[in-house]
Amino acid sequence: MDFEKISARIAEQGSEAIAKELLREIENEYGRVPLIFERMSERPEILISHLLYKGAVVETSQLEPKMIELISLAVGAALKCSHCVEYHMQAAIAKGATRAEILEVILIAGLLANAAVLADAYRVVNGSTPCPSCDINGTGLDKTCSDK
Repeated sequence: MDFEKISARIAEQGSEAIAKELLREIENEYGRVPLIFERMSERPEILISHLLYKGAVVETSQLEPKMIELISLAVGAALKCSHCVEYHMQAAIAKGATRAEILEVILIAGLLANAAVLADAYRVVNGSTPCPSCDINGTGLDKTCSDK
């Protein structure tokens, strides 16, 4: 997604026309448009800026497109977003992912989501909260500041 070209097209055709065009491109590539993009298109500037950002992340990534979709699928699963899982599963398949790879990333997402639930609950039960600076600096990986 070339920022300059899209900017020129927006100036020439208007943001509503470009938003509609982008939605058609998404539908042609993936077979449907995610609900979030449909809602964003009600404010074309939001949709366009989101898709430009997404495009920049994907196009400059050192990861293969299939891997990006598998990661997106895993995050959607961990966040319990069935629409995200469905969309990114279709996108991953379109980019060559196998059923086994899809099931594996879902298992990994579930493992991490489960660990996050347990860790958070154990901290509450223990009456401790994580120290943001320890978490950021990586020094408090096995304890919190209240564990001193």
